[in-house]
Amino acid sequence: MKFLGPNDDFPPVESANAVGLLAYGGDLSPQRLLKAYSMGIFPWYDANQPILWWSPDPRMVLFPENLKVSKSMKQLLKKDVFNVTFNRDFKAVIDNCSTVPRKGQEGTWITPKMKQAYLELHREGIVYSVEVWDENELVGGLYGIYLKEKKVFCGESMFAKKSNASKYGFIKLVEKLKAEGVEVIDCQVYTDHLASLGAAEIPRVIFLEYLK
Repeated sequence: MKFLGPNDDFPPVESANAVGLLAYGGDLSPQRLLKAYSMGIFPWYDANQPILWWSPDPRMVLFPENLKVSKSMKQLLKKDVFNVTFNRDFKAVIDNCSTVPRKGQEGTWITPKMKQAYLELHREGIVYSVEVWDENELVGGLYGIYLKEKKVFCGESMFAKKSNASKYGFIKLVEKLKAEGVEVIDCQVYTDHLASLGAAEIPRVIFLEYLK
């Protein structure tokens, strides 16, 4: 595992260890973050750790055409139970992602420095947010890095304060990205929740082809 100095480049992703940990150190500048995502690398660490950079193999992804929408979700969508917006309140979304309690997880990896870094990328039009509203109350949302030229969206985090809110927003996002020609949505690592929506693991080398 390589230590990254201020001017060091990322090592080849093939040098990541068995769990996908590639390097530590460096910074969260917009330039480094954008380069990382363009290489199939993402940061993930907590406040007590240095910046950790990951590139797991296999990689969890969702091809938009493989999106699974359950019968119950189809009914909710048909009834327009929630209102979904895009890039309306990114700060509220990332704040909620960092504070909403998660089963089996203590604390958050979305540190103040992480928030600031993604806020800068949001201002540059690279980080997108999805907001899910119940009337005027924000009840769910998610955000990620949109590599438009590569037709890849890299999902980062989501939250829900009401049942199905984040799933509702994710489905709306996938529909929007599919219409815009996105070929793959990076989900990073396996979870049952993502698998239920149609995501699956593929070899890292195949995922990297979409980033070239």
